[in-house]
Amino acid sequence: MLSRYFPILEWGCSYNGQTLSSDLMAAIIVTIMLIPQSLAYALLAGLPPVVGLYASILPLVAYAIFGTSRTLAVGPVAVVSLMTASAVGAVAPQGTAEYLEAAITLAALSGVMLFVLGVLRMGFLSNLLSHPVISGFITASGILIATSQLRHVLGVSAGGDTWPKMLGSLFAALPQVNPWTLAVGVPSVIFLFWVRKGLKPLLVKFGMSGKAADIAAKVGPVVAVALSIVAVMAFDLAGRGVNITGEIPQGLPPFAMPSTDLSLIRQLFVPALLISIIGFVESVSVAQTLAAKRRQRIAPDQELIGLGASNIASAFSGGYPVTGGFARSVVNFDAGAQTPAAGAFTAVGIAMASLFLTPLLFSLPIAVLAATIIVAVLALVDLKTPRQLWNYSKADFAAHVATIAITLLAGVEMGVIAGVSVGLLLYLWRASRPHAAIVGRVPETEHFRNVERHKVFTADHVLSIRIDEALTFLNARWLEEYVLEQVADRPKIRHVILMASAVNEIDASGLESLEAINHRLADADIRLHLSEVKGPVMDRLQRTHFIEELSGQVFLSQARAFAEALRDDGNDVEQPDDIARGLI
Repeated sequence: MLSRYFPILEWGCSYNGQTLSSDLMAAIIVTIMLIPQSLAYALLAGLPPVVGLYASILPLVAYAIFGTSRTLAVGPVAVVSLMTASAVGAVAPQGTAEYLEAAITLAALSGVMLFVLGVLRMGFLSNLLSHPVISGFITASGILIATSQLRHVLGVSAGGDTWPKMLGSLFAALPQVNPWTLAVGVPSVIFLFWVRKGLKPLLVKFGMSGKAADIAAKVGPVVAVALSIVAVMAFDLAGRGVNITGEIPQGLPPFAMPSTDLSLIRQLFVPALLISIIGFVESVSVAQTLAAKRRQRIAPDQELIGLGASNIASAFSGGYPVTGGFARSVVNFDAGAQTPAAGAFTAVGIAMASLFLTPLLFSLPIAVLAATIIVAVLALVDLKTPRQLWNYSKADFAAHVATIAITLLAGVEMGVIAGVSVGLLLYLWRASRPHAAIVGRVPETEHFRNVERHKVFTADHVLSIRIDEALTFLNARWLEEYVLEQVADRPKIRHVILMASAVNEIDASGLESLEAINHRLADADIRLHLSEVKGPVMDRLQRTHFIEELSGQVFLSQARAFAEALRDDGNDVEQPDDIARGLI
């Protein structure tokens, strides 16, 4: 029971020296990668850079205790940082103590929500966000994030929380571009793009193994940070208008308390819920992908608890909302991490950096941090999915495009809400118009297929309809109209067979529609039959009067139902007993 809620008890029992060395090596690599990322994502969230370091220490320890993924790396991520900036910016001015307090409160709220959802085993709520919606939201967020960071690369003052406002603000500020900032920012962007795409092949060409080359390419931002700091100090770029991080507080994270102001909590409640869901979906997707490669498993409900504990730990150590990051998790996996202890060791590395390395970051240009963010988030922009969805499903394409458009035009929160709403509306629309097909028998077989797709045998006096959806209040009326419409177009019909092999449920509204169909057909001297009804569905039908009132029979197979209907010469046939009728 304890290991269910404290997975560390499970993997900790088999921990050994070999696992320790693997986890330590992975932790060193991820620490090197996470330091510039943490600073950059805190900047994206509108917070002091050191807050990114704070959010990368205790949350990792908490996840190591409560999380189930062996390789997921928790910490600040781009999308959640953007959502934090959007949520907190609506309640407090950036750069104030109130802004930081709101960010800490947001992390606490998100953590409590995730923890409670995990205890209640409600991981299924993530299913409200379909893949097209998530993909569209991440793509739009990537565009927004990259656009928002251009001002730091250009060295201008610009703002806006929607894409049109950002672009308009940047265009208006172009005459004030700082050439020295531009000289730092643009080469950094180019270098980081080259590191991402071109460094690995170059290192492999010089004899490095593919795995080592890939890891080296992932930590390329550290090189950009070091070179830019040297450039700022050598050419006095700070005196030429290049913005730098300045003094970063040295030391371990302070103890912080979330706000208890009910007014603030009410304002942050919905954003916290959206951040929780988005963060959970992103984290679980990464964790499941990596776990499958090693034939491991994760527990989504326990992941909620692990992420909840991480966010609560972040709040009480002066951080902001965190979740599992894709890039650093992949690096952690490739570097050989075997257990969540690698995350705890990474936290120790970040803590050491906070204690001893922050003075070295005094001259770090903001433009380089912005370049790090731009290169990282543009990898999230997926231009292939819209074309694939258009070819596969117009409804999913509509949800995808609507999420992108609304996120860009109305902001991240409205984008998520709109994406979920569009997805649910499209689902309800599809469910209200289920697929049904008129079927016939494939010659010399007992198989029945759609008459519009196959050459099949049918009879003028028999109508076989296959229903490919559960019968619920959403589509019950549609089925009633569909059956009666098909019967009206065929005056010779004496038997209607509803093939229910794909019907998993019939609710009260569906039953009412079946009863109405039965009575309407009986009034027209047409018999209604059912075939291939699933056992649980039949059990419920037998608890009603529908089977007794059914004008036809219930058959075990569609072939039997069709054969019996063919033998009807138009005269009344005495109803056989239940066994002869083929009841399930």
